[in-house]
Amino acid sequence: MVGSARSEVGLPDGMALLREGASALDAVEAALRRCGDNLEDHYIGTGGLPNALGVVELDASVMVGSTRAFGAVAALRGFPHPISVARCVMERLPQHCLLVGEGAERFADEQGFERAELLTASSRRLHEEALRASPGSSEDAPENAAYREAAIDLVARLAPHGGPWGTVDVLALDEHGDLVVGVSTSGFPWKYPGRVGDSALPGAGNYVDAAFGGAACTGRGETAMRVVGARSVVDNLSRGMSPSDACRAMLDDAASLPDVFASDLRAVCLTPDGRHGAAALRPGASYAVMTAADASVKIVPAAV
Repeated sequence: MVGSARSEVGLPDGMALLREGASALDAVEAALRRCGDNLEDHYIGTGGLPNALGVVELDASVMVGSTRAFGAVAALRGFPHPISVARCVMERLPQHCLLVGEGAERFADEQGFERAELLTASSRRLHEEALRASPGSSEDAPENAAYREAAIDLVARLAPHGGPWGTVDVLALDEHGDLVVGVSTSGFPWKYPGRVGDSALPGAGNYVDAAFGGAACTGRGETAMRVVGARSVVDNLSRGMSPSDACRAMLDDAASLPDVFASDLRAVCLTPDGRHGAAALRPGASYAVMTAADASVKIVPAAV
């Protein structure tokens, strides 16, 4: 198993399943569920940072390499484990790949998923601190007009908070040779309500073909969408590039695009023979790796 930064919280859960002979799909789901329950991580699941109106909206997707089956949800409110809802879309609603907003919530209710409050005291405090810098903003309830008036201004000043940030990606290879990629996120903080990033889109934030490998992106989702980042990495693998070079080549393309909101973009990938790699636009990035023989997760520097 490999994953983006902060996936190390969940990889041991996934690896425990792989050691028992479970599928890569089960392992990816278990790992991302554990990450989503990590209240210290404000970019996934419970405690995720809210949109400009103070509401947590989650995106997630999962893709299976052997069939390229794909399931995703976006702008999902009130459900702490969007990766499980995304898997359910893939398996129980195969005529569709992606559900958003109220439709995703209706489906999650129908499938018996438990609702929960996603905005923790910590994420609420961070949101209120961000609003204080916005002219005319208020700390009152999100329904207040001041919040709505501040939304566009807040998005214009969009920036991650000071802690570790970004989508959490998990990729797993099981004993049957199947590759699965899953991603889960609360997206950029203070985003405009209804914004959907790359994490819910096949080819952009998530892509896998069992013949060549799987890849996922984290960071500036809008850039990943513009270069179809994850699919580009897998295409590079199919041309014989090494995992790290496959990620670097995609980022070369991404770095060439004009973007006044540009921030770091990262990619991680895994091949059917167990090779892996990652790259980032900025120095200091790392990714997590765990094999069945490992007692703990290894943190590996990403290429720049």
